[in-house]
Amino acid sequence: MVEPSNFELHEAPVPEPEEGEFLVRNLYLSLDPAMRTWMVDQPSYIPPVQIGEVMRGACVGRVVESRNPDYGPSELVVGIFNWQDYATSKGGGAIPVTKVPDGVPATMPLGVLGITSLTAYFGLKEIAKPEPGETVVISGAAGATGSVAGQLAKIWGCRVVGIAGGQEKCEWLTGELGFDAAIDYKGEKVSGRLRELCPKGMDVFWDNVGGQILEAALANLAWGARVVLCGAISNYNAPEPAGPRNYMNLLVRRARMEGFVVFDYMDRADEAMAELVPLVIEGKIRHREDVRDGLEAAPSALVDLYSGDNRGKLLVKIADR
Repeated sequence: MVEPSNFELHEAPVPEPEEGEFLVRNLYLSLDPAMRTWMVDQPSYIPPVQIGEVMRGACVGRVVESRNPDYGPSELVVGIFNWQDYATSKGGGAIPVTKVPDGVPATMPLGVLGITSLTAYFGLKEIAKPEPGETVVISGAAGATGSVAGQLAKIWGCRVVGIAGGQEKCEWLTGELGFDAAIDYKGEKVSGRLRELCPKGMDVFWDNVGGQILEAALANLAWGARVVLCGAISNYNAPEPAGPRNYMNLLVRRARMEGFVVFDYMDRADEAMAELVPLVIEGKIRHREDVRDGLEAAPSALVDLYSGDNRGKLLVKIADR
């Protein structure tokens, strides 16, 4: 398990922006499950964070000084500005810096109007391709991405079952978010409950967890099911990650399991936001945020993310303005 002792807090002079750069004062930092995979020295979809480097992370910040004509002082922007008070940027990168529209709360571009919702949107639309009336099961359903994926599936006419840890989270899914049913993996046997709730199998399984829950899902697939690999948080801190032993059921059920990375769809972000923003504004997509105070709180908050001790999108408030 990642521990706060894996991190050190350093102080250094605030950097001066060079020609073409701008200086950002970070206000909020997003904490995401994928951060643990970035701390492993092996090839992935993005280079690992090396020992001694500033930890990678998405932030919303305010431009305080600019030598770039595209970004002016006082503008609110979102980008990969990392675990620090101040950052300089030219505006590019795997996720280009974007401006936060007026009237949008500073936290939303890191959650319900950010990468997590884009992940839910494109994972469903391009990989799962659910049809009205199909049964969609979401693991990690009370998390930032899973909760939006489930709500979108409901909006698009599906029956949705969520898997989450604890009665409170399950009640939130069925009570406020409108899921048809929820399974408490901490208090119920997932495999048995899936058979009860999905007697004809599931048409789509959205996996944020991996391990035993993925195995339980693979055992209960409908004919032609689609399994979306979004994450595997149960394995991120495991010395020996568990893989599905029953993957051959994909063959038996003529099913498909496919992974994806949202970075591949960033050139279509406007398409997704055109649908997501009205749904959020109208209250048809609900969300909640768990905000911790101070940059120094980031390491311990990250541990809470993997133990499930957060409620909704986990953020760290770095500064007021």
